[in-house]
Amino acid sequence: MRIIILTTLAMIAFASNSVLARMALKHTDIDAASFTAIRLISGAIVLLLVVRISNRPSGGSGSWWSAAALFAYAAGFSFAYVSLPTATGALLLFGAVQVTMIFYGLWVGERLFKLQLAGLALAFGGLLLLFLPGLSTTPPLASSLLMLGAGVCWGVYSLRGRGAGDPVRISAGNFTRALAFTVALSIFMLSRLSLDVAGIWYAIISGALTSGLGYVVWYMAMPMLKATNAAIIQLSVPVIAAAGGIVFLDESITLRLALASGAILGGIALVIIRKHPAQVTQQKIGKHFDAK
Repeated sequence: MRIIILTTLAMIAFASNSVLARMALKHTDIDAASFTAIRLISGAIVLLLVVRISNRPSGGSGSWWSAAALFAYAAGFSFAYVSLPTATGALLLFGAVQVTMIFYGLWVGERLFKLQLAGLALAFGGLLLLFLPGLSTTPPLASSLLMLGAGVCWGVYSLRGRGAGDPVRISAGNFTRALAFTVALSIFMLSRLSLDVAGIWYAIISGALTSGLGYVVWYMAMPMLKATNAAIIQLSVPVIAAAGGIVFLDESITLRLALASGAILGGIALVIIRKHPAQVTQQKIGKHFDAK
């Protein structure tokens, strides 16, 4: 029951990030750079408090390269959600994260079986279907590329975190370091500064609760999950985000999105499920399938 509760809460938190960002950037006047800054600041504060209160063991406090990847994910995520629907954004984000992990495995020498190759082809077919030109439901290309880039950056961030030490302490250090990049972005975008009370609260909730505390809950659940199960469970996030978009944003799910989602998530699931438990690559990257 404990693992079910923790895992469910973590997946809801990850999906809520998409819903909160879309609500803030569509229905309030806050700009994407400010949303990013407030989200990262709030996340850093919460994670630092958790580290201090829990007296976590020393051992690593993040790195500038990881902080840069974290910042690139957060910024790309925010700017993409200015125009992307909630479900589409979450699908692109988590699809890109998992594909990044898969291609890293290929790069370090992992071999794919026929079923895995079929799954990879199915996933890319779903992506092509999503961007098939000539239909009114095609998502904006620039925003879609930003979200795909955000997913790649989150995948890189996760890979860099493997075996680096206590994940909560590392995350606190990376969030804190990422604030330097956030300040630079805020200065660069100063002419477009726009704040809104509701938007600020959405960003604080996204940073403090669904990001900061969401990661803590996920790290509590991770040791009780097999690596493959952890990866597959995260494929539920776009579905939860889509439900949130319907309930809170009156968004609709088109047939094209439903078919593309089934192909992309189903194809990725085939690749992940078929992995042999003894493969070295799974041991390297499985512990940090934390997306978000």
